[in-house]
Amino acid sequence: MQNILQTHKLTKVISGKEIVANLDIHVKKGDIYGLLGPNGAGKTTVMKMITNLWKSTSGVIRLFGERLTPTSYEVLKRIGSIIEFPVFYDRLSGKQNLELHCEYMGYYSKGSVSNALELVELSGTRDKPVQSYSLGMKQRLGIARAILTKPEFLVLDEPTNGLDPAGLKKTRDLLKMLCNEYGITIMISSHLLDEIQSLATTIGVINQGKLIKEISMKEITEMNLAYVELISPNIKRASYILTEKLNIHNIKILEDNIIRIYDNRVSSQQLSKILVRNDVAIDSLRKQSESLEDYFLKITEGEK
Repeated sequence: MQNILQTHKLTKVISGKEIVANLDIHVKKGDIYGLLGPNGAGKTTVMKMITNLWKSTSGVIRLFGERLTPTSYEVLKRIGSIIEFPVFYDRLSGKQNLELHCEYMGYYSKGSVSNALELVELSGTRDKPVQSYSLGMKQRLGIARAILTKPEFLVLDEPTNGLDPAGLKKTRDLLKMLCNEYGITIMISSHLLDEIQSLATTIGVINQGKLIKEISMKEITEMNLAYVELISPNIKRASYILTEKLNIHNIKILEDNIIRIYDNRVSSQQLSKILVRNDVAIDSLRKQSESLEDYFLKITEGEK
């Protein structure tokens, strides 16, 4: 089986408005799939349909090769999830909440609750009521609940919300470990592009409910995304010299007197000499490479 998840023309209409439109996504077994998009792009809606919390208006969802239906109970047992913010019984302890989850999932495995709490570093607070937990602790308890039944597929909607930098790193390391050592396929949505860049093997970018791009991080890395960044107080003259004298038109003018030059025909040394000879002052001239954020902004702005 190549794909854990595959959708075909997945669509959701609410009050006459298309929230998700004709979405075709593919999550391969063993992947960490990053679902990216601006606020309101439809990420949570997609995840709610995948986990059967919402019924799609039209289209097909296939999980583990089987078409998802309202009665796909056995398929859904193979999935762990956090959708939006995890909710618990506040007066029960973290341990009791997880034990209750095992009961209604029909999952009985000795030591599973203790193991899950240990993985998210909540063993020391296992007997405290959840109402005493911080936002970050509740988020980690949500991850513990999602992985408690040893799912084959994790669907995590913004799982790093409320975590401090140390918590972010621990969660990132945990998800990598679950994928690499336990063979769990993961789909994660996030607005923290740096986190996705350091975590995901594949990304799907959606905007206004439509899939703009589905691409592996390896492909993004291998793309020719290198550029020369020029910072100059004479930005207008610099752009004139680049376009009219050097016939370089693949440039992008940013704020703060910055030009990005996406043309490797002329080296940084040559650019420096020519600009200086033409009375263009240079504050900085250096080679850079685009981040996932640059790539994301480029394709979402292009879509607009």
